Amino acid sequence: MPEELLMRRIIASLALPALLLTGCYHATITTGLPASTEVVSKPWAMGFFLGLVPPDVISTASQCKNGVAKVETQQSFPNAIVNAFVGLVVWFMQVDVTCASSNRMGAIPDGAKTLVVKAEMTRDELAVALNRAAEISKASSQAVYFVHE
Repeated sequence: MPEELLMRRIIASLALPALLLTGCYHATITTGLPASTEVVSKPWAMGFFLGLVPPDVISTASQCKNGVAKVETQQSFPNAIVNAFVGLVVWFMQVDVTCASSNRMGAIPDGAKTLVVKAEMTRDELAVALNRAAEISKASSQAVYFVHE
């Protein structure tokens, strides 16, 4: 019997860390917009039934005036500890939303072809610029971006 008791203790001592580590995850969603330094963080977003029912919607419109660049969800170590005790019904995770930068120039790929347009350009001048962009794009098989000055 002592060997059986020892084996049960070993299994129990390995089961708890294994249970804690299996729930750790990290998912990142990017929109392609350039990121700012502003991050909206909710370290204890509450979902249900092992995360199958997600947390409530996090409204970031008032903080992220230029939209969202990235959303990260993860189960932090403190979340995992709490979830080990209450995780069958209530499930906590951390959600971080990185706001987009107001500088949209960061969204233009490096080396991309650009044409400058100005507010004072006439309709005919804009048409010429659009035709020029089409010619450049056709010749290079690349997108041409308009940059507003």
